[in-house]
Amino acid sequence: MATITDSSDIQTPLLYDTVEPAVDYKGRPVFRSRSGGWRSASFIIGVEIAERFAYYGIASNLITYLTGSLGQSTATAAENVNAWSGTASLLPLFGAFVADSFLGRYRTIVVASLIYILGLGLLTLSAMLASSHSASDCPSTNIIKSCSPSSCQVVLFFFSLYLVALGQGGHKPCVQAFGADQFDGQDPEECKSKSSFFNWWYFCMCGGTLVSLLFLNYIQDNLNWALGFGIPCIMMVVALFIFLVGTKTYRYSVKVEERSAFLRIGRVFVATVKNWQTLPSAIDLEEEARGILPHHSSDQFKFLNKALVAPNGSKEGGKVCSLGEVEEAKAVLRLVPIWFTCLIYAVVFAQSATFFTKQGVTMDRSISKGFDVPPASLQSFISLAIVLFVPIYDRVFVPIARTLTRKPSGITMLQRIGTGMFLSALSMAIAALVEMRRLEISREYGLVDMPNVTVPMSVWWLIPQYVLFGVADVFTMVGLQEFFYDQVPSELRSVGLSLYLGIFGVGSFISSFLVSAIEKATGGEGHDSWFSNNLNRAHLDYFYWLLAGLSIVQLIAFLYFAKRYVYSR
Repeated sequence: MATITDSSDIQTPLLYDTVEPAVDYKGRPVFRSRSGGWRSASFIIGVEIAERFAYYGIASNLITYLTGSLGQSTATAAENVNAWSGTASLLPLFGAFVADSFLGRYRTIVVASLIYILGLGLLTLSAMLASSHSASDCPSTNIIKSCSPSSCQVVLFFFSLYLVALGQGGHKPCVQAFGADQFDGQDPEECKSKSSFFNWWYFCMCGGTLVSLLFLNYIQDNLNWALGFGIPCIMMVVALFIFLVGTKTYRYSVKVEERSAFLRIGRVFVATVKNWQTLPSAIDLEEEARGILPHHSSDQFKFLNKALVAPNGSKEGGKVCSLGEVEEAKAVLRLVPIWFTCLIYAVVFAQSATFFTKQGVTMDRSISKGFDVPPASLQSFISLAIVLFVPIYDRVFVPIARTLTRKPSGITMLQRIGTGMFLSALSMAIAALVEMRRLEISREYGLVDMPNVTVPMSVWWLIPQYVLFGVADVFTMVGLQEFFYDQVPSELRSVGLSLYLGIFGVGSFISSFLVSAIEKATGGEGHDSWFSNNLNRAHLDYFYWLLAGLSIVQLIAFLYFAKRYVYSR
């Protein structure tokens, strides 16, 4: 540390360089020139690249492991993938609560990373136990090997899998928020960098995903599952080391309120319920007594202003909420309609790692003699589309839109999200058309009752739906991240990002429910369900058309609420 002298001409620039209200790792005032910015963010982005490499090393090919090594049916495996993915996306709500109320983001990231590493290590061990079975124990088909694993192996596998979900639950909401914290929103230059941070964060994150899909899926399908799970474990160890290296350069947030933001907001809702019968005139008198001008309080959700009045007309100041607390509660409540109208997008998002992959298994995946593209690796086209489109969006689309709209971000966050929703609906329509063609070809060649024979249709027909998925993600996923970070109280930004992740958690559970319900409704005795193990007799096209229709209905509802949304800042 440099020594600060008593000379005022030296102190003044140093004081001016101080970033408020951030501190360094020892709790001292932090200087702009020595901390934060892209230098610190690069350490954090590096961690995210490794974490996404690890997560998608499991998630992208999980359905293949479940239907192969664990011998599950297609529908059961899809339900299990959705249940795990949903849990992994909902646990960030718990991780964010722990970070924002107790440990802080930095400590939560460290603890979560250790849990993540333990889960990956145990997952590798479970795969080693599976590989110890002799080849004779696994009846082989033309596509996969199917084994009957021991109950011990199954328990260890799922325990490890959900331990990884727990680690991800603490890691995911904190890392991005901690990265954005490295930029001072009050500084004009750093404010611009913070806006770009979300685009380049997603760009780098998808870079890690792309590498995982291209290499890990090949290793898992052609070499060894234990190695395919072990490499992500090693990557997470490296990621934790990289994160710790940057400790001295980070800016750490300081709590400006003694009470937790959770408690403050919760108190507003409790006080509102207690004062439910309070007349509007009493609220107006209270606002006038406090000198609150009408425009200082938003018109939306005015019923929450009842929290400004003491219960039963008492004058106990401790039981009265401040205007700031009421406005915080309104800001959170404002997010609810947007959150709900994004759920179908999340249901669509879940299909790329389940039924898209199973489609690819049945199609011609050969590139050259003796080399077939791993079906899960097709998801790399989503990441590739994102990697290619993010720079175009940030450097071409935004400047053009900025000249037309005069908005710093080109288009609003909600406009960005809505654009991606439309592209998502379009991708499902294309997926349905491609599946209809695949079923038609299987009938033409008499392959309906030969599920293990490759359908003579190139797997590259699936690329358009994957690419559209990627472009839609650049709009909606990044838009949701920025929206839920920006529109919540500053102390709840980890929670804001976990709410965004929660959309995909609930969406995965809805997808699992839909699959289960449709399986039961369409798969009675003597009938093949939409998700039959023999995909040549299944009707994934019907399911895709259903999702395309639901996506359009969702988009209409989203546009209705987006038009009425009032931005917090």
